[in-house]
Amino acid sequence: MIRRFGQIAKLRTERIEEYDTLHAAVWNDVLKTIKKCNLQNYSIYREGNLLFAYFEYTGTDYEADMAKMASDPATQSWWTHTHPCFIQEHAGEFYTDMKELFHID
Repeated sequence: MIRRFGQIAKLRTERIEEYDTLHAAVWNDVLKTIKKCNLQNYSIYREGNLLFAYFEYTGTDYEADMAKMASDPATQSWWTHTHPCFIQEHAGEFYTDMKELFHID
């Protein structure tokens, strides 16, 4: 079964260009980890400093896969570049999960 996720986040205005530049050339090791952690159809959209991310999770243990992603050295290094770009609404939270209200295939 596929789980769909919609998430929102806010960027620091002075870091928007940096965030865009990073995502224009995402590191291959980070992309490999995303796939190994059972994420697919991953997209990030930006309007001003507001981000919207969408992805589908195809695994069976989301928490374990997210822990695997968080322990990956390449991903940890990537996050040292991306995390400072965010305005955090809650400590340690960069993206906030949204409630899915409607879906049609």
